[in-house]
Amino acid sequence: MKLDTLIEKATQSKKQMVAVAAADDEEVIEAVSMALEQNLADFLLFGDKEKILKFMNKNYSGMEKNENLKIIHANTNELAAEHAVKAVKLNEANVLMKGNIPTATILKAVLNKEFGLRTGNVLSHVAVFEVPGYNRFTIVTDAAMNIAPDLEQKAKIINNAVMVAKGIGIEMPKVAPLAAVEMVNPSMQATLDAALLTQMNRRGQISGCIIDGPLALDNAVSKYAAEHKGIGGDVAGQADILLVPTIEVGNVLYKSLIYFANAKVGAIIAGAKAPIVLTSRADSAESKLYSLALALCSAK
Repeated sequence: MKLDTLIEKATQSKKQMVAVAAADDEEVIEAVSMALEQNLADFLLFGDKEKILKFMNKNYSGMEKNENLKIIHANTNELAAEHAVKAVKLNEANVLMKGNIPTATILKAVLNKEFGLRTGNVLSHVAVFEVPGYNRFTIVTDAAMNIAPDLEQKAKIINNAVMVAKGIGIEMPKVAPLAAVEMVNPSMQATLDAALLTQMNRRGQISGCIIDGPLALDNAVSKYAAEHKGIGGDVAGQADILLVPTIEVGNVLYKSLIYFANAKVGAIIAGAKAPIVLTSRADSAESKLYSLALALCSAK
C-alpha cells in the first residue's frame, strides 16, 4: 500500500477546511502550498500575517491570492492556537494543524474546558507507515502522547487507531498488542494487558477490530516467523495496528522504521473532536503532506 493513495482518497469527496495554528513558518507554508497544488483542502492560516505573506512572497509568489486560503492575523502563538481551535470547535474547520508553535501550547488550547476539543477520550498518536517491501500499511500507536498507558487507556488508544484505520479503508483492522514474548508472564505487565485486551475484544468490549496478543514484533508482522514458531490466529503475521506498551517502545519503533527501513509516514493525534496534525521541523514536506491527507481521511 502507498501513502499516495491517501492523497487520492482525501481529494475524492467534499473538500474540507484545515485550521493552521501559527502558520508563520517557511516549512508550514511549503506544506500548505503542496496541499493546495494537490487540491487537498482549503486553509485558514492563523498567525503573524506580515510574516506569512513574507514567506509566501519569497517562494510562492501569488499564493496569497489563492481563493482556497484565508489569512487571519494573531499577535501571539497563544492567540493563534486559540483561534484555530475555536474554528474547529465552531465547525468552521475539520482538521487542526500545528504550525510554528510549541506542542504544549497547541495542546493547552485543545484541552481548554471552555473552547477546546475534548471528547472525554484519550488523545493518542497514530502513525501510518508505508514500509518498503511490505504489502500493507503498518499503523503504530502510541509513540508520542501516552507515556505508560494502563489497560483502560490502551483500550481507548486502540479505539482511536481503529477509527483512523477505517478512515483509510481498512474495514476490520487486526491489532497486535506488542510484548517481548507470546506467553502471558505475570512479571511482564505488557503480556497481562495484551491478554486482557484480547479477551475484551472477544467479549465485545472493544469492537470494530480483531485483537490477539501478546505478540512479539516478528510474529505480528511476519507470517514466516509466526508459522515457524507455531503461532496461529487471525492477527499473527498480518497485523494492521501495532499497539506498543510504552512511549519508549513506540518512539524507537517509529524512528527505526524511518531511519533503518526508509519508511514513509503520515501521523496525527486522534481522540479529540477533530484530527490534529502535529508537524515537526524534522518531518519532510512529503511527510507533512501525508499527515494532512491522513487527517482529512480520518475526519470523514
